[in-house]
Amino acid sequence: MTTEIIIVFAIIVLAAVFFVWGKIRSDIVALCAMVALMLFGILTPEEGLSGFSNSVVIMMACLFIVGGGIFQTGLAKMISTKILAFAGNSELKLFVLVMLVTGGIGAFVSNTGTVALMLPIVISLTMEAKTDARRFLMPMAFASSLGLLTLISTPPNLIINDTLVSAGYEGLSFFAFLPVGLITLTLGIILLWPLSKLLVSKKNANGDEAKKKDKSLKQLASEYQLADNLYRVKVKGDSPFVNKMLQDLNITRKYNVSVLEIRRINSQRRFHKTVDMKMAGPGSTVRENDILYIFGKFENVETLVDENNLTLIDTHESEGTAALSVSKTGGLEFGEIGIAEVVLMSTSKIVNKPVRESGFRQLYNVNILGIQRKDEYILQDIKDEKMLSGDVLLVQGKWSDIEKLNQESSEWVVVGQPMEKASKIPLDHKAPVAAVIMLLMVLSMAFNIIPPVVSALIASILMILTGCFRNVESAYKTINWESIFLFAGMFPLAIAMEKTGASALIANGIVNGLGSLGPTIVLAGVYLATSILTMFISNTATAVLFAPIALQAALTLGVSPYPFLFAVTVAASMCFASPFSTPPNALVMSAGRYKFMDYIKVGLPLQIVVGIVMVFILPLLFPF
Repeated sequence: MTTEIIIVFAIIVLAAVFFVWGKIRSDIVALCAMVALMLFGILTPEEGLSGFSNSVVIMMACLFIVGGGIFQTGLAKMISTKILAFAGNSELKLFVLVMLVTGGIGAFVSNTGTVALMLPIVISLTMEAKTDARRFLMPMAFASSLGLLTLISTPPNLIINDTLVSAGYEGLSFFAFLPVGLITLTLGIILLWPLSKLLVSKKNANGDEAKKKDKSLKQLASEYQLADNLYRVKVKGDSPFVNKMLQDLNITRKYNVSVLEIRRINSQRRFHKTVDMKMAGPGSTVRENDILYIFGKFENVETLVDENNLTLIDTHESEGTAALSVSKTGGLEFGEIGIAEVVLMSTSKIVNKPVRESGFRQLYNVNILGIQRKDEYILQDIKDEKMLSGDVLLVQGKWSDIEKLNQESSEWVVVGQPMEKASKIPLDHKAPVAAVIMLLMVLSMAFNIIPPVVSALIASILMILTGCFRNVESAYKTINWESIFLFAGMFPLAIAMEKTGASALIANGIVNGLGSLGPTIVLAGVYLATSILTMFISNTATAVLFAPIALQAALTLGVSPYPFLFAVTVAASMCFASPFSTPPNALVMSAGRYKFMDYIKVGLPLQIVVGIVMVFILPLLFPF
């Protein structure tokens, strides 16, 4: 054993110790291992940093964006609602459905693509079902590998098929893996249901309490009685308001009400909103059939309507294609325009000024809807109300304008995180666009029209260009960088093991040592060696390394190579005891807030049981 091999093994052991310890983030441990390989001269800087240009790592980043688009447009919620309808109130049914759907998709799409597709859907599912996502996300990632149903379901399948064909044997049919996949998926469902209980977070209750401190948009709307003070008014063709600017109409001064929004029905263009929502400003022009959102006392609104030939719209009457109810949020939609609370500082220039003289609307393009002063809510005649230090203002405006208020830190404090709230409001009208992009990506991957990484790249770019995100920054925020750096940092370890001969040393040692004990024991040895190695390097790299060794072992013993090569692909794909053995495991790590030990507790028992069953089942399915 050379010095280089010893160093590689030492780095692997140290990394494993720190992963299990869990006090240092896994991505930092992976990066340290990568740096150590370069410092000891095992790898060149180009080899050490090659993980960041690896197609799998790039694809993972793109798939995070695709998943974010599916979530942001509300498509994930739509799909999850359908699945939830089948499951009813049974958590077990929901669990089985998630496993079956994931395994089924994984049969035709790469397991990385499958998990990226299912991740936002499962998160939406668990939110709707009010259950812990941690119990579902890791099993879902495992199901994408357990669904070994077709030739294209995972790269190791293609690798062993190529090895067989190259050696002059008959290639595998498209559904040759179906019996194996059905057994592994069934085992996974049976074992993971009880094992997943170990993942349920005990801190859920505390987390929920913490979240409740930051008021939701519905809570704010209810607290400030928006539903009781907001009215929709339609402009008739013969109204004096038509083609006039709000600043010329003096509505606030004459009627003591405020025009908050102007909604205008646009052309019925596909994938676009049928109603345009715009903040009402002094320069806003009123058109025929516009719907004005008026905030104020009912008697004042009634006077405004009677004197200007307007129509007061019934609460449940629709606008365009969207039927709106005023009951919960006062009829306000929060897609583009939102609400937030602002606490006035004693140093603010608008303290002791009436609202109408503050210039708040002109300077910041937001409306003041109400004032909370101690336990009192001031909601009427606020234009004449003087603002005091410590007052809490309920403001309404575009999310971007509300966010800009944070820049005036000496004037006031914006409560909560407005843009985070905005990101949770789905862009429902873009759901069909996201669905088309997702479907095209899945078809491209399933039929290998273009390389999977290119499919993911195109899909992620289209998600951004077609407006499935509010801005590019929102898209980048969906990427889980911990998972990306974890995988990129561990990838060079595979290069180091192959370069130094450490992988071949392990493989040949086990196969040669067990050769005299019969084909079943050698098969078990091949399976075990593949399974162990996959914990440290990618399943594709492991399959490339072990396929020729398994073939040679079978030829040496004078038996059929098929069970041996199937053992390689199953062992390489069924690695669950480590977050970086397969991209799906890494993809759910952050979303589920899992630690390395969680994979050991749940994944290792599953990996062992599947291994034992496969050693006995494979010779029955594919005789020696």
